[in-house]
Amino acid sequence: MSDPIAAVERFPRARLGHAPTPLDAAPRLGAALGIELWVKRDDCTGLAFGGNKVRQLEFHLGEARARGADTVLVTGAVQSNLVRVAAAAGRQLGMDAHVQLEERVDEGGRLYRASGNVLVDRLLGATLHALPVGEDEAAADAALERLAGALADEGRRPYVIHSAPGRPPLGGLGYVLAAREMVTQAAALGSRFDAVVCASGSALTHAGLLVGLRALDAAMPVHGICVRRDARRQAARVAQVASALAAMIERPEAFDAGAVDVCDAALAPGYGRLNDAVREAMEMAARQEALLLDPVYTGKAMAGLIAHVRSGRIARGSRVVFVHTGGLPAIFAYADRLGRW
Repeated sequence: MSDPIAAVERFPRARLGHAPTPLDAAPRLGAALGIELWVKRDDCTGLAFGGNKVRQLEFHLGEARARGADTVLVTGAVQSNLVRVAAAAGRQLGMDAHVQLEERVDEGGRLYRASGNVLVDRLLGATLHALPVGEDEAAADAALERLAGALADEGRRPYVIHSAPGRPPLGGLGYVLAAREMVTQAAALGSRFDAVVCASGSALTHAGLLVGLRALDAAMPVHGICVRRDARRQAARVAQVASALAAMIERPEAFDAGAVDVCDAALAPGYGRLNDAVREAMEMAARQEALLLDPVYTGKAMAGLIAHVRSGRIARGSRVVFVHTGGLPAIFAYADRLGRW
């Protein structure tokens, strides 16, 4: 039988992470919510605290290596997981890293700017650049291109990881492969899952899972929990990325606009900012399962899962996979706001 996602192998890939990651049962937290809960542990991908960005960057760094790059450039929020892992991946492959930190969270204090991912960036020897804008992806990419031009003038061979849509979403290929990993693990358990829940930000994880599962004839819905944009804008982002991914793996039928499912109930007051639902989710996961979640992505994703169960959007008794996308260094950067515990 032919592999329905074999076309992924045509793209250059740098093997960076630990895979397959565990699929762990979470019986105590599941019982508290009234579901059968499993956690896809992509916080265990390795490489400088791991997370979902490791899978995504395998394809970006594969292309960078194929082009002979010696420097990787990336942009993200001050506490960006992508920036941290890109700097680590560059180091592992013998490349320098220039990282651009965007001002997306206006209430960040001393800890936010010095601890967590920023501390790891500095330990990795990345060159840090500040960008005063925070929600303008085109401006962020343009600033990176200017920096890349200056480095090229110095004789360097830069590779830019862009943030704005409009280019092939290479990072999503990592989650097309992760979908196969999940399907294989479910088969080994002799089980089928009713739903998948993940954070939805850049849309690479969400869209990659959606396209991969559909290509593999796995029909469970993928519930994306908004962490950066409202549901309307995020649904359009997921659809754009998923459509491009389906074309890239030569399975255009694997994208169905009607299958895009996003919810922004846990988003307010905005990206990287806490609310009571996120605090509750982080506390429940830690105290029921010793499962640590971060305030920016997985805390909001778990808050969304809890809201879905309480509202009936995910039926009680369902078998649910929660995708733990990592991001744990940010816990320390938010210590002043989580300290009441």
